[in-house]
Amino acid sequence: MIEPEAAERADAARNRARILTTAAKLFSERGPDCVSIDEVADAAGVGKGTVFRRFGSRATLVRAVLGERERRFQEEFIRGAPPLGPGAPPRQRLIAFGEALLDLLERHAPLLVAAEVGGERFLSAPYGVYRLHATLLLREADPGCDAELLADLLLGALSAEQFIYLRELRGVALERLKRAWTDLVSRSLPREPAAARAPAAPAARAPGRS
Repeated sequence: MIEPEAAERADAARNRARILTTAAKLFSERGPDCVSIDEVADAAGVGKGTVFRRFGSRATLVRAVLGERERRFQEEFIRGAPPLGPGAPPRQRLIAFGEALLDLLERHAPLLVAAEVGGERFLSAPYGVYRLHATLLLREADPGCDAELLADLLLGALSAEQFIYLRELRGVALERLKRAWTDLVSRSLPREPAAARAPAAPAARAPGRS
């Protein structure tokens, strides 16, 4: 899960809340790429150094703005209702996970792109949770597959940058993306765990042969 917030002084907590509220408003109005740390600090009534000390970079600030949405999403696939949550077969859960993430991208792709600067996506707490979740489902669905590597390859199809390219530059409909995700998972996994598949029947012997 996203790291819990450490205990902090009341004034520091108020500053943090004000910075996040201000940043969310500016990002929504103008897009994260058009908002600087200086502008967030000025609008929030705090020093630029305060924002940098607290968040370190614009990408980190964007991830903090997305934090509550991310917590809700993680709660849904870790402890929510099936098929996204526990209780459905792993293949169905993986399909539902991708569809839910595509819905999240539909609402917040510009923010998610801003939070994935360079290789920061792969080092972020949310990506670590996604990767572990996908790995466990893949391993359960097919114990013989290279679950860790396959998880990374499948998540590559759900990056915010890829999503914006397909939705905005290619004009691909969201429902078509969901169908393609289902097809991708279906082609990657058997319909039942490999361990559960019945062994091939031995070849019949010709009459009269020992």
